[in-house]
Amino acid sequence: MGGPQYDFLSNPLGAVRSTFEKAMASVSDPSSFNSGDWGAMDLFTNFLFDQSHHLQVPVLTPASMRWIKPNTLVRFRGMIQDMLGNEFYVGAYKDGAVWRTNKFMDVSQFPIGPSADTRIWERRLLYCVPVPGLNSWAQIPSEAVTDQCMGWKSEQREKRPRAEAECSDMTVSSEEDQGSPTTKKMREGEQPSLASQSRESEIASSSFSPAPVPEGNSLHCLVKVYDSPESELKLNEIFEFVGILTSDPEIQEDNVDNDLSNEFCEDPLRHFPPNKVVPRFHCFVHRKLAAHDFLQNNPIIEPKLDMVKGIREALLRHLTAVLGNDDVAAHFMLLHLLSKVHSRVDSLAVGKLSLNLTCFSKEIVSIFGNQLNVVVKNLMPFTHCIPLTVEYLNTASLAPKKNYETNRLETGALQLAEGSHLIVDETKLEAGTLNSLGVENARLLNNLVEWQKVEYDFKYYKMDMTTDVQLLVLSEGKSNILPADVIVPFRPSAANCSEAVTAEALEAWRWYLATVRQLPHSIESEMQQVVENDLVAARQADRSLNAQDLSRWLTMSRLMSLSFGETSLSLEHWQMVKELDRLRKERLK
Repeated sequence: MGGPQYDFLSNPLGAVRSTFEKAMASVSDPSSFNSGDWGAMDLFTNFLFDQSHHLQVPVLTPASMRWIKPNTLVRFRGMIQDMLGNEFYVGAYKDGAVWRTNKFMDVSQFPIGPSADTRIWERRLLYCVPVPGLNSWAQIPSEAVTDQCMGWKSEQREKRPRAEAECSDMTVSSEEDQGSPTTKKMREGEQPSLASQSRESEIASSSFSPAPVPEGNSLHCLVKVYDSPESELKLNEIFEFVGILTSDPEIQEDNVDNDLSNEFCEDPLRHFPPNKVVPRFHCFVHRKLAAHDFLQNNPIIEPKLDMVKGIREALLRHLTAVLGNDDVAAHFMLLHLLSKVHSRVDSLAVGKLSLNLTCFSKEIVSIFGNQLNVVVKNLMPFTHCIPLTVEYLNTASLAPKKNYETNRLETGALQLAEGSHLIVDETKLEAGTLNSLGVENARLLNNLVEWQKVEYDFKYYKMDMTTDVQLLVLSEGKSNILPADVIVPFRPSAANCSEAVTAEALEAWRWYLATVRQLPHSIESEMQQVVENDLVAARQADRSLNAQDLSRWLTMSRLMSLSFGETSLSLEHWQMVKELDRLRKERLK
């Protein structure tokens, strides 16, 4: 790429300011920039993806926090747990005859006089947490993060003498600039919408409690997003953000009289904890993540039929062994793990296949239930398990709730990322009395299974939020709380017959589940006529069949085709679905 070469990794703000100055050379007012962007974000996108430098950017984790230098380029992965609205800030201001920018910063590089000509821009505030239920194999190994950071530090140490000589005018010094009294008074917090920062020392001692996060990982971030349509970022979606982590010292309540934010809008961060509790992350580029992005060795391989068929057979053998040689239950388990909501018709979630394995006594669940839980954890990136009891229902916080005192959405156990897997163990449920919360929680679980929706409590009203959670119920009899799509009586014939699994096999199965469930699917016209004739014949033979039964067959046929890596339904796979359902019904008699 021609033109000036920027040090994107170690001095991204230098690149931002340099490109701003270059853009201002051809215009008289920064208001002419579309949404406050003068091409800096395109420059980073080109560097990260077109030039393939994306993987060189250090990943922000609790382990890497001590190695990463402030205001350098980093990556952060997380789920959007709360959307805090928009924040106004001084995006550009005139320093004498020169226009300067504060974009991607919390602290102004130069003093902003009280009568300075300024331009007010806007950014979105997202509260992001580690993905709930993220399993250890799907996390970036801490040693890999450390090696990456140490290697990056060594590389930057070699560059530093030359870079300091060439770019000294563009370098941000967190020790000198941000620590000086003058700079403290020049914070954008003293301009519209950042009143929160001038009050952070007060908030630090308040009763604010961050949302719960998965055990072993506690890194939350307040992500500030620029120039992005609202439709691109939604609640509970998982993103990788590339940007800078600021390390501004806590802001004291000095110079509050010059704060202009109250003239514009209510400060969305007035109840937010300080930077040392929840770091501020300014995002240059973001991308939505799916299950395959969490594979440690993620090869870009076309799912060829022979290869997919071989992986399918191996995984099915493993599931059969784990389930005590119950071949029918293993087949349904495979289809269940491949299921996803691929469309919605009115309130119906099309594509889901919740599974209720019955005949699970306390003794059986202690053997096969535990094995099944381990298998699911080893195969799926985000998993959860709820041991359902009367006490749990009467005390658990399942639905997210809005707290208007802190202006925060307090998370609930059912605020899960798309593609999460949830096992509900009903074998521990005994006779008892449900209180009002217990009744409400039972209703929430029922709605999750039946409609793939979770009701969020906003105090003055409630709102259904769509979700996509694979749900497996283990119970002694048919669950009365969770109306699963498929009920399969469990019939094991052996115990402890599963063999040790190699790391290579696990990686192949994870790739298979993450890949084939994303394939498109269709039914050709000839096959569609066969399916319609069979459905009509089945309805005539058994009047008890309803629309849900017929919909389940279509969902199973789609998943059966995908399990072989095929994108259109064949007669063979349709016959397999009918036979599998016949065997299931025989067990129900």
